[in-house]
Amino acid sequence: MTTATIERSPSQAVAEIGQAPPLLRVSNLSKWYGHVVGCRDVSFELRPGEVLGIVGESGSGKTTLLNAISGRLPPTSGVVEFDTSRFGLANIYALNEPDRRRMQREEWGFVHQNPRDGLRMRVSGGANVAEPLMNLGNRHYGQMRRATLEWLDRVELDTSRIDDKPRNFSGGMQQRIQVARNLIHGPRLVFMDEPTGGLDVSVQARLLDLLRELVRDLGLAVIIVTHDMAVARLMAHRLIVMKSGYVVETGLTDQVLDDPQHPYSQLLVSSVLQI
Repeated sequence: MTTATIERSPSQAVAEIGQAPPLLRVSNLSKWYGHVVGCRDVSFELRPGEVLGIVGESGSGKTTLLNAISGRLPPTSGVVEFDTSRFGLANIYALNEPDRRRMQREEWGFVHQNPRDGLRMRVSGGANVAEPLMNLGNRHYGQMRRATLEWLDRVELDTSRIDDKPRNFSGGMQQRIQVARNLIHGPRLVFMDEPTGGLDVSVQARLLDLLRELVRDLGLAVIIVTHDMAVARLMAHRLIVMKSGYVVETGLTDQVLDDPQHPYSQLLVSSVLQI
């Protein structure tokens, strides 16, 4: 896949992020499915404006980890803390269900690999984008429509198609609608699960450029799961490499990809593993 070059190296970007207090702290997180490990003893911190990539082959545990961090899959053990606007740094699984859902609705976004999992296919693309504003209590139709038009334009969609149903858009366009839906309310943290998976190479390249621009311009913190090393290099400041549910290597993206230390990371980078 052909992608644009990064203006700043991951090490430069991380240095600029500095020593800000963590936005997200994950401590000794584990998820078991019976006797089968999904992920085990994962710990890291994420700061505002930082993009963390989680990479590995299918079955490595990266999606389990993402779902456990994002409140979609309760872990077997460990703690996930987020710097909420209401309670400060709080264990998300210690919050009651209404408070956790409110936090997810107001402060997080989640971009699915398949846009059909993140969109309501029976309402218009514009209604999909505007819905998060309604969920936050906005009832001014004109304001919501203006904001929706602005975001459709921002993700490079034809604004005249605001009332078209998602099924009338291509897969790449559906993904852009999903991106707009997840960013319109100004989240502080966005989870991305293989956001370019299944798209044509040319569509992938442009969508990645768009995502990178939006993440940079909005100063978003992002956790992105991918099996594509080109996506990891383009998007992430730091990487977590997973194998069989365990973290086998972590570090700055350029260090991990240019000088991998663990044999499994070396296989990933050299594309010996068909992932």
